[in-house]
Amino acid sequence: MWQCCLVSDVLENVQGWITVPEAAELLGVPVGRIRRFIEEHHLIAIKRDGVLNIPAEIIVEGEPLPSLPGTMIVLLDSGLDYESAFKWLYTHEDSLPGTPMEFLLKGHKSAVRRAAMLLAL
Repeated sequence: MWQCCLVSDVLENVQGWITVPEAAELLGVPVGRIRRFIEEHHLIAIKRDGVLNIPAEIIVEGEPLPSLPGTMIVLLDSGLDYESAFKWLYTHEDSLPGTPMEFLLKGHKSAVRRAAMLLAL
């Protein structure tokens, strides 16, 4: 079974962070819509120092990363909780090799989802 690294180590793989209001401004939508995007896994967020933060790189060309919602559903269906799924995306995965998020950003969602499905076994 997948084991996550120390939170600080994993979160160092995030290229940059934005807050919910910053994401709303960047996407040109109300803050409430950003919260809905998070609930529906179009965006992912984690609390850091008491503030909900979103990885900046998951907003691509003014839109949420399209492969993220389906990937998050696969991870959650594989038995991970939300925080573990978030961390898995930023943890080096030997089968890829690299982090799953790196591969999602390169457009390799199938490889990432195959690796995610193996977590359920």
